[in-house]
Amino acid sequence: MYPFAAYVLRKYHELTGWNEDFYSKLTRSSTAILDFDVPHGVNFAISKSPTPLFKTTYTLQALPTLHGSLGYIFTSCPLDVGGSHVVPFDELLSRFKIYGPPKRPEGKEEEWLAGQRVDTRDYLLYGRLYVPASRVEALYSIRLTPTLQGTIAAISEPGRFGVRPPPRYGAPVTRSNLLFGLEHDIGRWCTEYSYSAEDGMWGTRVLHHFGRLAGEASSEKKELGEGEKRVDEEDPMPGGLRGRFSAGAEVYFSAKEKSLGVSTGVRFTTLPDATPPSITQNHPPMLTSSSQPPTTITATFNPMMGQFSGAYAARVSRDLTLCSRYDFNMYSYESDWAMGAEWWMRRSKVRQLAPVQEDNELPVMTLPSPAVEVEEDEIQGVVKARIGTDASVSLMWEGRLRNTLISLGVLSNLASPTKPIVNIGVELAYFSSDE
Repeated sequence: MYPFAAYVLRKYHELTGWNEDFYSKLTRSSTAILDFDVPHGVNFAISKSPTPLFKTTYTLQALPTLHGSLGYIFTSCPLDVGGSHVVPFDELLSRFKIYGPPKRPEGKEEEWLAGQRVDTRDYLLYGRLYVPASRVEALYSIRLTPTLQGTIAAISEPGRFGVRPPPRYGAPVTRSNLLFGLEHDIGRWCTEYSYSAEDGMWGTRVLHHFGRLAGEASSEKKELGEGEKRVDEEDPMPGGLRGRFSAGAEVYFSAKEKSLGVSTGVRFTTLPDATPPSITQNHPPMLTSSSQPPTTITATFNPMMGQFSGAYAARVSRDLTLCSRYDFNMYSYESDWAMGAEWWMRRSKVRQLAPVQEDNELPVMTLPSPAVEVEEDEIQGVVKARIGTDASVSLMWEGRLRNTLISLGVLSNLASPTKPIVNIGVELAYFSSDE
């Protein structure tokens, strides 16, 4: 489940119309199923939105050690995040999802007063202090132009990292770092630039989306006319999937470590308007001959490290998604295979709707018309499971109990007879809004 600060950042990007589909998130569909984090110990998180612009969040870990944190978030634009009891559950956690076609970000409307432009740039400020570790984190994100966004992140943690000084000095070593990031998105091309001050690491990532951008198909259909078709229109191939490709690469260099790295990747995903498994109220989910399961296939390769990774994820029914990933190193011949599943739990409930009365009908003067009963499915939670060839097994359930969000998970190692349970934990989260 997303921490409250990460959830607010996603809502901020959604409100300002910023795209999150960059090369650094090329494998987010398979990562959501195979790399979920199991809670460690007993954790509590309480967050509050006193105003649309200002939000606070507090965390506490009671076991195995006692420590916590307090954080503050401020945004330039009013941001309604709702409450933990009303927010759609699928928006609160990382999950498999078929995202829409890429589009060029649009900036906010210009505001003019007395011949001068008075609108300001959107930004987000975030800070967190961990106690008693005295670790400090900060983030500043600003929208420079409609297609350009900059971020500055800072971290400071005393007395833990680095080489300890001689005892006579008695001063703790403080590890501090500044991270600078710049994202440029024009729809078809997405570019990321980063710099880490601690190790002098420079990085550049680029991602290219093939096919049409959002809105191009509808405009072209209007120009072609009724019944006409483009020769390059994306039609489903017999026995295949209909979708689009994205390809990218990254280059990073550390001036301090004198090291260089390169990686490349490709992704295929079905179109968001792909027909999912048909669902009816009285029949179980089934696949029709004209439907295709929502699918994402990714492959990444690092030639300098010799590391190759390929992942395949598909939603086989309305509530079940399966994923597998294979990692192989061409230099050491070491390999790893993992498989995971994501299963959504629902509860059917009946909601009564008043019948719709036509304008030409006379009002009923005797008995009221019977209400129309509509069956709806309410999401109660999700179960994630992962198993790999390294004998590790992860299992986690996330759900909502009244107004509280709950995450319960266990991480085990079947190859260890003395300690088969590596980690078990639970996390309770609650947030509210006065907006």
